[in-house]
Amino acid sequence: MRAVVCETYGPPEGLRVQELPLRPAKHGQVQVKVAAAAVNFPDVLICANKYQVSLPTPFTPGSEFAGVVTEVGEGVTGLVVGDRVFGSTITGAFSEYVTVAAEALRPVPEGVALTAAAGFWVAHATAYHALRSVAEVQPGDKVVVLGAAGGVGLAAVELAVALGAEVIAAASSPEKLALCRERGATHTIDYSVTDLRDGIRECAPDGADVVLDPVGGPLAERALRATKWGGRFITLGFASGEIPRIPLNLVLLKGPIIKGFEIRTFAQYAPQEAARDERELLELLASGKVAPHISAEYPLERAAEALRFVADRKATGKVLIIA
Repeated sequence: MRAVVCETYGPPEGLRVQELPLRPAKHGQVQVKVAAAAVNFPDVLICANKYQVSLPTPFTPGSEFAGVVTEVGEGVTGLVVGDRVFGSTITGAFSEYVTVAAEALRPVPEGVALTAAAGFWVAHATAYHALRSVAEVQPGDKVVVLGAAGGVGLAAVELAVALGAEVIAAASSPEKLALCRERGATHTIDYSVTDLRDGIRECAPDGADVVLDPVGGPLAERALRATKWGGRFITLGFASGEIPRIPLNLVLLKGPIIKGFEIRTFAQYAPQEAARDERELLELLASGKVAPHISAEYPLERAAEALRFVADRKATGKVLIIA
């Protein structure tokens, strides 16, 4: 099979497409013919050895995919050859075939394209868990989403709207904010020309109820300053490449609830909430109420270009690699 290989840590341009042997499905595993795989920002960081998880080289990057089951290992129930599935893994998705544990897969709802399913789970599950279970968003809450045109950000915009929130979307260009409005944002802030704190205060004079921050950097403090007393600030990552430094006197004065969220540890330590959120999210996908915005598609041979597109923050929504 053809697969993208990271032989040495570094920028996307170092990735190569090579022929690798197929991995058969062992006990508890399923082999999937990949139709499409989504590029997420952590894929860029993993290839550069700048992510929380360090992988020995060589490896095949890619953490999110959709396709058709081609082999089922012993001990697997509920899946048969020919089933349409989508799933997530640490690595291996940027290839023609991927072999994963059966529990990493979910059925693609009828009527949902494999390309849509490929770009759905990581961003939407992250955003939904953060909104539903961590921030406990209620109808009428004023929710600020930073990096609102990115994969997680845009998913958070439409999911917060689905939960009845009033969304304040913050991004770095008019084009990105126009997409946020299409997805239901009530207010938008271009933080390349407007101070973020002032922009939020203009939209929410009493302060924001919730801030979702997948960006980090100096924007985090500006957003925290614009929350209401006791507001909820949820950090989802650091796409800016900079971990924010929050002055504790600000926490003392504003009394915010500051929480972090990482999808794998959430599923481990809050399995009941994770299972409930998953059921609700799949219902939203099947009903057509939410769907990923696919901004670009690349063939497997141009995977390095796809990762560069994401690394340079040119993408809105999701970017796919078509296997």
